[in-house]
Amino acid sequence: MNLREIILDQQKELEDIEKQETLIERENLRLAKGYIEHPNLLVVMGIRRCGKSVFSYQISKGERAGYFNFDDERLIGMDHSDLNVVLKTLYMIHGDLDMIVLDEIQNIEGWEIFANRLRRTKRVVITGSNSNMLEGDLSTKLTGRYLDITLFPFSFREYLNSRGMVLRDDLDTKDQGEVMKMLLGYMEQGGFPEVKKIGRAIIPLIFNNILSRDIISKNNIRKRESFIRLAKYLISNHSTEITYRSLSRIIGVDRIQTVSRWIEYLQEAYLVFTLERFNFKLKEQFRAPKKVYCVDSGIINSVAFRSGPDEGRLMENLVAIQLQRYKTSDRDIEVYYWKDHEQREVDFVLKRGTSVEKLIQVTYAEIRDDIRDRELISLCIASELLRCDDLTVITWTYEGYEVMNEKRITFKPLWKFLLER
Repeated sequence: MNLREIILDQQKELEDIEKQETLIERENLRLAKGYIEHPNLLVVMGIRRCGKSVFSYQISKGERAGYFNFDDERLIGMDHSDLNVVLKTLYMIHGDLDMIVLDEIQNIEGWEIFANRLRRTKRVVITGSNSNMLEGDLSTKLTGRYLDITLFPFSFREYLNSRGMVLRDDLDTKDQGEVMKMLLGYMEQGGFPEVKKIGRAIIPLIFNNILSRDIISKNNIRKRESFIRLAKYLISNHSTEITYRSLSRIIGVDRIQTVSRWIEYLQEAYLVFTLERFNFKLKEQFRAPKKVYCVDSGIINSVAFRSGPDEGRLMENLVAIQLQRYKTSDRDIEVYYWKDHEQREVDFVLKRGTSVEKLIQVTYAEIRDDIRDRELISLCIASELLRCDDLTVITWTYEGYEVMNEKRITFKPLWKFLLER
């Protein structure tokens, strides 16, 4: 294992990507740089292939930095005793360093002690594809000494930028039509950066890699086929309620605890996420069904079993992902859904502290007549019960506002919502 050769190869690979492709500035790049202004440790988390390596490289641009990617087949057999040799080799190549980037370091058992030593004098950026690296040893050894940020596949704004579309503040009708055309492509292809270069064929490979490398092998799952069936079922039924009991029957697994644990693994790998039903009584909140979402619409369109297009559910999934992005920069925001005993439902409840700040309904509507009164009535009832007057309905193209039951409701097209900063 020639570490010097590996480091130089990895560095050249990133430099070649920068030369051959137009790297866009990710929306939370400035936030990440602000987190790492002083000797500190920044953990960049996110689903495999969402762009963490390039993102960490962009963080280190202009710095005296060394980069090392542990997700390299030439490093099979490396353990924590080799980490100091990696550091010496980085010094040998670059001289003194202010910042060190350790990409996918969770592959090395015991890395936390090494990172803790480095962050005392250096700015350290660590990336990982599994959220449980923020627990256990890392949380105990580095309590209060690191910040973390979650990176997602491209947002709609990033997707437009990656395809050379420069957005102006005031878009005319022609520009709006072009944005809508791009939105259709975004809903179909999703936001994985490699799709632009390789095409949609890369998405099933990413999905299978996540299941096999990040979940099945890592957690020693023996019922492989049942687990894959669960993953595909959840993605196929995105934007809907789930219960562990019903899932156990559907996939043929007797133990509900097994289903719960498997869903936890899928969430740790950032493939899916769930929302709890809002209730002021925590016990009722925990017992209620959860709603499940997939982290990328490209995965949905490549993996899910569907009888036909369902634009409304895809729109809701896109809104759910965008709200997760908001939580990256605003950690006080909590996101739920709401449903009462009469099955009236509001898709998203945004809560800060003890107050509900915003209620959002999502519907595939091009004109006002496409919006069912039941959806608006549910919004008004939830507004009264949750004491929230900020009510929004996200539509396909319809825009405007109206007053219903003395409540002002704003109607906003999906593309405008996705482009809000």
